[in-house]
Amino acid sequence: MSRRTGRPGSSKPMPMASKAGSMPGGMLRAGIALLVAAAVGLFIGVLVASPTDTDTDTDTDTDAAIATLQKEEAKRDAAQIVELTALARSTAEQVKPVVAGLRSALPAADAGAVDTQSVTDQQLSQWKQIMVQQVERHKDTPSGSTATNVARNGLRNAVSQLSLALDTFVAARALPAAHQAPLLVVASRQRLLAVNDWSVAATQLDQINIDAGHGHQHVYLTDSSEGGASVGDGAPEGN
Repeated sequence: MSRRTGRPGSSKPMPMASKAGSMPGGMLRAGIALLVAAAVGLFIGVLVASPTDTDTDTDTDTDAAIATLQKEEAKRDAAQIVELTALARSTAEQVKPVVAGLRSALPAADAGAVDTQSVTDQQLSQWKQIMVQQVERHKDTPSGSTATNVARNGLRNAVSQLSLALDTFVAARALPAAHQAPLLVVASRQRLLAVNDWSVAATQLDQINIDAGHGHQHVYLTDSSEGGASVGDGAPEGN
């Protein structure tokens, strides 16, 4: 009995899987996640880099606060300059007799002996009282601008130096005449330093007054440039 054979059934070839389809699912998901993360990061970066209305308002408030502080500081410094100038004038008038009296009683650096008894005890007492008062007046050193602080500290140091010169003179005067010379020379140098220190501070005081719109304010202890001390420039006061 013959075996029945039929025509083999036709079958279509299976299509090849695409490359994307051949990628493992985990890798595909990871790639998508990376793309999403990059997009989100870029968006956040743009937001951070772009100023917002709130940032602009904050900057404006900060600038306004700084401007207010600067105006208050300038106003405070202007008042300090006026007060310091008045203090310097008052001090200069008070200590000028001490400056002139010590100059007469003390030798120059290369001079010989002098008669220290030409200064009376009453004069010494008056000078000492003056210097104690002026040193006390210049102890108060409120902080101002750098330029004002320089003038204030210079005046204070000059007053202290002049007070020290007077103390040295008093100490020398109490010694026997034969032993006075070395201390008198020291006192003379201290006095000269005081005059020079004051002249530097007075020049600074003049400058800050000009800058503040008050014009020249000349407050010097002497009219001579002894020891290289500065003196007024001859410009009219307040000009």
